[in-house]
Amino acid sequence: MTDTQKTDVRALVVLTIGAAAIGFAPIFVRLTETGPAAAGFWRLVFALPWLALLAFRPGAAKGTAGMPWKWVTLAGAFFAADLLCWHYGVTYTSVTNATVLTNLTPVVVTLAAWLFFRERPRRMFVAGLALALAGAMTMAFSKSGAQGINPPLGDLLSAITALWYGAYFIAIGAARKQADATRVMLWSTAVGAPLLLASALLLNEDLRPDTLAGWGACAALGVVHVVGQGAIAWALGRLPTALASVVVFVQPVVAAGLGWLFFAEPIGLIQGLGAVIALVGVAVAQRSAAKKASEDTGAATA
Repeated sequence: MTDTQKTDVRALVVLTIGAAAIGFAPIFVRLTETGPAAAGFWRLVFALPWLALLAFRPGAAKGTAGMPWKWVTLAGAFFAADLLCWHYGVTYTSVTNATVLTNLTPVVVTLAAWLFFRERPRRMFVAGLALALAGAMTMAFSKSGAQGINPPLGDLLSAITALWYGAYFIAIGAARKQADATRVMLWSTAVGAPLLLASALLLNEDLRPDTLAGWGACAALGVVHVVGQGAIAWALGRLPTALASVVVFVQPVVAAGLGWLFFAEPIGLIQGLGAVIALVGVAVAQRSAAKKASEDTGAATA
């Protein structure tokens, strides 16, 4: 086995661990004993010390000179909106629906590029988009037990999360052109935390957990944020996008299993079928977009 193959295998393992770690996030959100926005606030607060250690480790870039503050601020604001919508989505609908609908992000990003930047997608992307939307609609309209206190609203908020996460990705991508990943994550997280605190106060949420278990869930969210996002960011630069786009779907599978285990949320036949269709659609669309990007890069360097 060559060194490159070894690196790829290690990256594949890291990516799988990162995706699985994020699958725990909706479970911890429900266990925090706080409001959804407050859970997001504590998630970012507990992540900040770890991000600071990474950003200011020996050998890392120091200071804030040259930091693209416009993009970092936008990234923090978009991520705060993402967590606000998704945490409420997790509260109102099933863990499976909330997680799968959020994974429509790759489709949303490419669709936005089509609509706003006239980047015409391939037919394969359009087919993937149709599959993803058909699966999402199937999930949203499926009727099975233990689906949350307000499934339609939760499904809508989870789908909106994909929009905010897509905007976050675009802002992060722009910021990364001028600063390293750890500093961008640190300062965008610092921007997002007070926005979520303000949201929790405006919505009159419970701000603090009542028990040590609740505080433990808040701290666990911070660890999941750093480990999950960090592992995925590290691995994505070392794996083919088409392969990575499929592996990250470990996240909704883990989340669905944990939702069944912790909250007795059964996955009905129709809901499960819709989830599979949606994820296959996203994988097809993302593979098409990655192939187009690779061809465009090859043409530009030819």
